[in-house]
Amino acid sequence: MSAQAPPRTELLLQLADDELVLGWRDSEWTGIAPFLEEDVAFSSIAQTEIGHARAFYELAAAELDTTADELAFDRRPEEYRCAPLVELNLVHDWAKSVARRWLYETADAIRVDSLKASDWPELAGLAAKIEREEAYHALHAGMWHDRLTRSTARERFATAVDELWPYALGLVEGDQRRILCEAAGREDVPAVERGAHVEDWPALWEEMTMVRRTVPGGSW
Repeated sequence: MSAQAPPRTELLLQLADDELVLGWRDSEWTGIAPFLEEDVAFSSIAQTEIGHARAFYELAAAELDTTADELAFDRRPEEYRCAPLVELNLVHDWAKSVARRWLYETADAIRVDSLKASDWPELAGLAAKIEREEAYHALHAGMWHDRLTRSTARERFATAVDELWPYALGLVEGDQRRILCEAAGREDVPAVERGAHVEDWPALWEEMTMVRRTVPGGSW
């Protein structure tokens, strides 16, 4: 997987890697979220994100004559296409984790909407299905955005959004960045682009792929 994939497959890998890694990061709140309801919510969201990752990997695997499992877990850390936003280790920082969820869902809604117009029927159909399933994610993220914006933690939350905003812009490209700026009510700034991984990434890759590397050929 070290060679550059065809453009449409490259897009699938970006989407799949984003969903897989963010799902993994969200799952880190299981058992330690500030409220029992959020323990359940973040676990549920994580499962859905990883399910979407699998669907994208399966489309990409068909193009690359491989399997979803191999794409998800057999690549070297530098071969993943995920955006730096999803790699960040934000566990134990609720404000930043909520800020990431809100920024990610805002950007992801733009991406998924554009995919519905794809001339690749399988991708367009998958995007329509994902959009329906992501409705709860967007509702949850929006609720927490509004809640923290009106709370005594609003300054901390605003600081978290400011810090993560350049990372959020790295989720999308071209005109989608303009749309994201409008949707988030924020200005365009230099983005933290794909292609470079954050320092938190190698440790997460080690954890994600541990079982697969211990039991070669195992399925997820």
